[in-house]
Amino acid sequence: MAAVLLRKQVTSSSGGDTDELPSYIWSRLTPATQSSIKSLLLSAVQREESKSNSRKLCDTVSELASNLLPDDLWPELLPFMFRAVTSESPRLQESSLLIFSQLAQYIGDILLPHLPTLHTVFLNSLSHSMSPDVRIAALGASINFVQCLESTTDREQFQDLLPAMMLTLTEALNSGNEDTAQEALELLIELAGTEPRFLRRQLADVVGSMLQIAEADRLEEGTRHLAVEFVITLTEARERAPGMMRKLPQFIGSLFAALMKMLLDIEDDPVWHGAETDDEDAGETSNYSVGQESLDRLSIALGGNTIVPVASELLPQYLSAPEWQKRHAALITLAQIAEGCAKVMITNLEQVVSMVLSSFGDPHPRVRWAAINAIGQLSTDLGPDLQVHYHQLVLPALASAMDDFQNPRVQAHAASAVLNFTENCTPDTLSPYLDGIVSKLLVLLQNGKQMVQEGALTALASVADSSQEHFQKYYDAVMPYLKAILMNATDKSNRMLRAKSMECISLVGMAVGKDKFRDDAKQVMEVLMTLQGTQLENDDPIASYMLQAWARLCKCLGQDFIPYMNVVMPPLLKSAQLKPDIVITPADEDDDIDDSDDDSIETITMGDKKIGIRTSVLEEKATACNMLCCYADELKEGFFPWIDQVAPTLVPLLKFYFHEDVRKAAVSAMPELLKSAKLAVGKGQAPGRDESYVKQLSDYIIPALVEALHKEPDVEICATMLDSLNDCMELAEQLLSEGQVRSIVDELKHVITASSTRKRERAERTKAEDFDADEGDLLKEENEQEEEVFNQVGDCLGTLIKTFKSTFLPFFDELSIYVTAMLGKDKSAEERRIAICIFDDVAEQCKGTAHKYYDTYLPFLLEACNDENSDVRQAAVYGIGVCAEFGNSVFRPLVGVALSRLNSVIRHPNAQHMDNIMAYDNAVSALGKICQYQRNSIDAAQVVPSWLSCLPLKGDLIEAKIVHEHLCLMVERSDRELLGPNNQYLPKIVSVFAEVLLGGKDLATEETAGRMVNLLRQLQQTLPPSVLASTWSSLQPQQLLALQTILSA
Repeated sequence: MAAVLLRKQVTSSSGGDTDELPSYIWSRLTPATQSSIKSLLLSAVQREESKSNSRKLCDTVSELASNLLPDDLWPELLPFMFRAVTSESPRLQESSLLIFSQLAQYIGDILLPHLPTLHTVFLNSLSHSMSPDVRIAALGASINFVQCLESTTDREQFQDLLPAMMLTLTEALNSGNEDTAQEALELLIELAGTEPRFLRRQLADVVGSMLQIAEADRLEEGTRHLAVEFVITLTEARERAPGMMRKLPQFIGSLFAALMKMLLDIEDDPVWHGAETDDEDAGETSNYSVGQESLDRLSIALGGNTIVPVASELLPQYLSAPEWQKRHAALITLAQIAEGCAKVMITNLEQVVSMVLSSFGDPHPRVRWAAINAIGQLSTDLGPDLQVHYHQLVLPALASAMDDFQNPRVQAHAASAVLNFTENCTPDTLSPYLDGIVSKLLVLLQNGKQMVQEGALTALASVADSSQEHFQKYYDAVMPYLKAILMNATDKSNRMLRAKSMECISLVGMAVGKDKFRDDAKQVMEVLMTLQGTQLENDDPIASYMLQAWARLCKCLGQDFIPYMNVVMPPLLKSAQLKPDIVITPADEDDDIDDSDDDSIETITMGDKKIGIRTSVLEEKATACNMLCCYADELKEGFFPWIDQVAPTLVPLLKFYFHEDVRKAAVSAMPELLKSAKLAVGKGQAPGRDESYVKQLSDYIIPALVEALHKEPDVEICATMLDSLNDCMELAEQLLSEGQVRSIVDELKHVITASSTRKRERAERTKAEDFDADEGDLLKEENEQEEEVFNQVGDCLGTLIKTFKSTFLPFFDELSIYVTAMLGKDKSAEERRIAICIFDDVAEQCKGTAHKYYDTYLPFLLEACNDENSDVRQAAVYGIGVCAEFGNSVFRPLVGVALSRLNSVIRHPNAQHMDNIMAYDNAVSALGKICQYQRNSIDAAQVVPSWLSCLPLKGDLIEAKIVHEHLCLMVERSDRELLGPNNQYLPKIVSVFAEVLLGGKDLATEETAGRMVNLLRQLQQTLPPSVLASTWSSLQPQQLLALQTILSA
């Protein structure tokens, strides 16, 4: 205890300036006292015999030394440790190795000059010590040093320690000392996760040894599970050793077989068949659980190209075996590997589906359950392909399984699988099966087994949600049953049943709509209000289900829900304000946080601390935050009265790092709160508030979002934050201060730099010895996430440019270097497109003041007209049109080359193919702008008719409206080049008008369509009959009929 107290007094654990920390009293001690403490500590290390006390002393020495050694303030320590490690005392050897191990973590660089000596010390301790404790300490120290060495050359020096490190493990196993073996395995697992390439040269030997341990039935399960964990950890260490484990196909096969064998360790527990409890794991052992989880992780880490061939060999053998356990194992395996192997399994879908459906008729109910379970999992992982191609096989099979009244657990699971299947179904796919499925689910609702009723409720909810208005015809039959459960299932044993009835009622209400649901909604909400007023127990599921049911009812009823908000909001805010339930203990403390039976506590180890977090609290908090976002989104200005309570609740949660879903909900809510305030003030529904309130809220939200974005560790959430920030900026408009714009711009620079760094680090992975095509696919997916980040950055800049126009240009000058870097040929097509779009916005919004950027950006745009990617071409030709419109004389010298580039887009053989049509339409629009704004620089008699020949536009409906209005204007002005000599292009113009008018509101605004009709009537009245007849005769019959109808109206 004295060592622990001393450590707390004389060491600093917070890495700041230690002199400023009141708890760090070392610097305030006299030199004599400091010297005395150092001597006493080393003497105590020498004398101490108790293992537990010795470790605590070593912790104190290590932490103090990590503060003193960098300034050479404990010169006698290292000589003492080198003497101790070569002494005759195993306890002293162990202590010095433990201190070396911790110093490697804290200040490894200080020990680099001693690397050769340490190498010798570790090798001797690993190879020659008779003490298992010394060997384990040496193993820990060796691993910590390998982890702290940044130089590959330095790490190479430790390569020859690996056989001795493995020997520590094998000798512990051979001597029956499994506790030591397990300690060794845990250390080696850490090495596999952090420095997998250190193992590469001897990979086959190391993995081979681990698989032998995993398959050794004589060993304890804990030891075998750790050996499995080691190999799985190696397969998951893709960022540090991409593709390495795929180079050992023989071991992958052995590991897969061993994991499937673990799934055979399952008993046919009567509790499972009784189906009185929700314990669907009855009979499953820890071996089974490890095998199941490891198959999932293995397939995600290695992918379908590696796993499916191995599985294809083993699964048929297991499925045809007489033992039910083997058939069960095959189906569980299929479900577990589906997520990681989805791409490959989708290409063999027929084989996979028939393999599973053939087991629906298996004589053993647990095998039938596993087959249903597999279909449920495959519906999620291989959807919607599975639903589109095999609904006619799967849904009847599930309906049939719901008739298995002898095995209620199978029935309940079939209902659950209906949920999985319908979640990825379109209403039209589901519609033909609704009569059969709904009637069967209603039968199950009346079943005596609560588990079956719960499954039926969940399935009904999903079926209603997926079938939408198709569910109307079943409403009158279904709703009375649901209301009866809600009102009568009041026993404690029926809590989940009642909770699920709420879920089902609210989803059915959303599916059928307000008019059909309104009367029942009132009754349901009265029950919910009564429940809301009662004191629910902490573990009552009704609380969480009720939060979600209220939100769905709000979505269904819209503004009619506002009177209920006073009932809904207080408990919702209370849930959103829940503090995380966290327990922190030292990592080496023997008492486990999660020794309790509460499976909602998750434990993670961070450095020397063990952190226990109660996940149920976090999940309730996340649900509540999501619901707040839903209410703000649905009620718009109606949510205004709650903003002053909700904003201070959610804004701090932008940096809630304990739970991603809480952060995501807070991020999504920010623009909704701002929109609600802005609408309420604008519509006069915010008593006593004006625009200053919106500014106040904006000043609170936007800087908080920017600060949270700076610290956000997750790339996907980073993109969502940028999206929310952009929405908030669009709402705030001119309310943004110059200081806020400055911080946003600085943060966008940071985001671009951080993203580019991540991409560069991924590019480094491609140079790894074992990098392969599978790794390339994964890398591509990760980079696509980065592109979403860049996309959002482009949107944010676009909003700032549109809001502040030329006054934003000083900021753009700073950003331009980042934007031009995105135009490089080494960048992805998406990055190039985004960079071009940013310039397009500058040119369009800043007009003449943007001319100074033309020299930099227009060469990129002209080159990008020939880009392989159609989206890049579209952005480039759009930008050329903008520059033609606003570039005046600055653009004039480039007109010739611009015409040439636009022509290459327009005249390309596949120009009007679906993939290219947007680029084509924008090129035609740009050509029209050159005709309109740069007429003096072109041969108008040739170019204008060429432009006319490309009309009408039908792909990009925004550009179509602009171009067709432009055409209308030119006709109204009797444009000479457009009409041609002797009005020779008039038939084409009339034909274009006819096509546009046939297209209704899609191709022209109402105003433009009206002007076209007026022009056609004028032509009818003014043209000579022969010219008119000739013009009409050139039209298609459908066009002619449409025009006659329009003109006679």
